[in-house]
Amino acid sequence: MVPSIRLYNTFTRAKEELSPLREGIVRIYSCGPTVYRYVHVGNLRTFMLPDLLRRSLEYLGYQTEQVMNITDVGHLTDDTFDRGEDKMLVSARLENKSPAEIAAYYTEAFMDDAARLNLRRADHYPRATDYIPQMIDLIEKLIARGHAYAVGGAVYYDIGSFPAYGKLSRNTTDKLLAGARGDVDPQKHRPGDFTLWKAAGEHRMQVWPSPWGPGFPGWHIECSAMSMSLLGDRFDIHTGGADNVFPHHEAEIAQSEGVSGHRVVTCWMHGGLLMLGGARMAKSAGNFFRISELEEHGFDPLAFRYLALQAKYRTKLSFSTQGLAGADRALRQLRERVMEWSDAIRPPEDAKVGDYEARFRAALADDLDLPAAMALVAELNRSDVAEGARASLLRSWDRVLGLDLDRGAPEVTLPAGASALLEARERARATKDFATSDRLRDELVDLGVAVTDTPHGQRWRSAPTKPS
Repeated sequence: MVPSIRLYNTFTRAKEELSPLREGIVRIYSCGPTVYRYVHVGNLRTFMLPDLLRRSLEYLGYQTEQVMNITDVGHLTDDTFDRGEDKMLVSARLENKSPAEIAAYYTEAFMDDAARLNLRRADHYPRATDYIPQMIDLIEKLIARGHAYAVGGAVYYDIGSFPAYGKLSRNTTDKLLAGARGDVDPQKHRPGDFTLWKAAGEHRMQVWPSPWGPGFPGWHIECSAMSMSLLGDRFDIHTGGADNVFPHHEAEIAQSEGVSGHRVVTCWMHGGLLMLGGARMAKSAGNFFRISELEEHGFDPLAFRYLALQAKYRTKLSFSTQGLAGADRALRQLRERVMEWSDAIRPPEDAKVGDYEARFRAALADDLDLPAAMALVAELNRSDVAEGARASLLRSWDRVLGLDLDRGAPEVTLPAGASALLEARERARATKDFATSDRLRDELVDLGVAVTDTPHGQRWRSAPTKPS
């Protein structure tokens, strides 16, 4: 019998007990990347949510099945009001490649970056362009049920036909009307109606035939088609970023429930945004880092994972290189402890170990409270639990944390000139010439070497350099 777990449902604004539709199996759909550029660490924080969700559920005894889509068509530069160019085509033009080449390249880059952060692969990665027939079928059904209308080769969803529209985001039709900016598409019955199918322009590269003429799908219909094609018209959890709540997930509910006539998703889970300098990290703002860039500056990619685990998944998280450097140091130290303790003999199980395990499981079951779980890691680190038992427990918890705690301190080669500086500093310390010792420490830092003084002599390690 699997234990109960409570998850925060964006739709109800409350924690609810998870009751899988299939006993012991939790089926999850996750909004994935739009593969027109590299993902940044803000995107990866969003994709950490389903990874931590699956790891936690499986640790507690559930089975999981995850679908994560790949958006390779239809994502406009202004999806809120159905305006602007398709992001895929913008990149194709800028890089002088075909849309298929752009999608293939950035999909592979996404997979590589996700692997750097220890994000487990989903069970299915459907690509939007492979599901055009299913999208057309859904649109035809929405028209037949009075939820959509065709005009001039395009098809729009009539939000007035779906009374529940706005409940996820707490938007109302009046708010949507007030929020309409610029010139509203004159073909729409209401400014808030959203596009299901767009008529293709004369020079558009991605075009498919349809009952309404040549065109391409809107972004929102893609996830309804892919999720219901692979998971059916009822599944347990849908994840995404906080920025997906409106319009994307609001539209998805209207489409999926408009076709099925009933609730499709039991629980909606949304990850908080990553902030940089007080603003949301975003490609459009240009204020972002790739995970590989952090690695190039000497940070362990999993230091970002460690940093993200310190905050509740649905809260905003402020990113700074100083915070990342602290997480990098803490992660390396934790790995060193696990490596040291692993050689110790583990005594018979005691009550303290069982208590720590129970508290860890309780944190996971309380809406994935990973900050509480990380607090337990720190508490265990300082405890009097036998070292062998500590190492064993931390390795077990790492099935959820994903920090590679079994990885010992890596072999690091000193940069040119650092060895001589270390020897000179050791001589300065021996003669109590602390001014020279401090100056040499600063010179070593400039070379990417951090020095720590201990009762047994100085110790050094590789130190990240600050990203420019």
